[in-house]
Amino acid sequence: MITIFKMKLYRTRHGFLAETGGQFLPVQSPSWDALITRADIGHHLTRLLQNASPVEAPDPADLLAPIESQEVWAAGVTYFRSRDARVQESKGAGGGDFYDRVYTAQRPELFFKATPHRVVGHNGKVAIRDDASWSVPEPELVLLVSPGGTITGYTIGNDMSSRDIEGENPLYLPQAKVYDRSCALGPCLMVSNEALPASTEIQLEILRGGKLEFSGATSLKELKRDPAELVQYLYRNNSFPRGCFLFTGTGVVPPDSFTLKMDDEIRITIPPIGTLTNVVGSSSP
Repeated sequence: MITIFKMKLYRTRHGFLAETGGQFLPVQSPSWDALITRADIGHHLTRLLQNASPVEAPDPADLLAPIESQEVWAAGVTYFRSRDARVQESKGAGGGDFYDRVYTAQRPELFFKATPHRVVGHNGKVAIRDDASWSVPEPELVLLVSPGGTITGYTIGNDMSSRDIEGENPLYLPQAKVYDRSCALGPCLMVSNEALPASTEIQLEILRGGKLEFSGATSLKELKRDPAELVQYLYRNNSFPRGCFLFTGTGVVPPDSFTLKMDDEIRITIPPIGTLTNVVGSSSP
C-alpha cells in the first residue's frame, strides 16, 4: 500500500520550514539542495520532523525562491491557448506554422529558462526587457524533478516573456525568455508523491494602480502533455546532478492589446500550493 505524502516546504532568510497539519515546523538540513534533491524526500522529511516543535508561520517578506543550484527549464505550446497565441504573434515572420506543428508533434518543445541567479521568489521584482515593447507574464505549474527523473514536488512559476521579440523570429526565443529576473518561483514547494488532479486550476490576476487590469484561468485538464512525458524527454541524454525545475506551459495569455508596465502586480494562484505575487520592476538590478 502506498502512503500518500503531501507537505509544503518554505525556504526563508532564517532557515527552512515545513507546513503540515496546520502547523509550521523547522527543518534541519545542511542546505536546501541536500533537502530537495532526494528521491525519497517524503520519507526523509518524516524522519527529520519527528521531534520538531511548532513555530510561527514565516513572514512573507522573508520567503526566498525555493531553488538553490537547480537549472530551470520550460515546455512550450502545451495548451491550445498558448499554441494559438504563438501562431498569431509569429504569423508575420512566417513562424506560425512551427508552433502548430509542435502542438501536434510527438516531441515537445523544451527550452532552457533560467539559472538560479535569474530567479526571484514571492514578492520579488520580476523584470521586462528594455528592448521589448510587448511583455506578458505566463502563469504555470512547475515540477520539481529529482536527479533520477522522478517528479517529487510542485511550485508556482511565472515565465516572463517578450512576445514581440519571439514573434519577430522564433529563433529569438532565448532572448525573449532568458534574462535577469525573467523567472519567478514560489511561494513554497509542495512535496507530494501524488500527481495533481486534472481539475487543478491556475489563476492569473494583474493589478495596475491597485485595480484589476486582467484576469484569466485555466486548469490542468487543458494541458495536452503529460508532465511525466515532459520530464522523460528532458532527461534524454541530459543529466541534472541537483535535479531541476520544469515549467509545464501556460494556458492563460492576455489579449494582444495588453503589455506589462512598471509597478504592475502579478498574482498567480494554484489552490493546492498557494499564491505567487510579484511586482514588475526595473530591468536593472
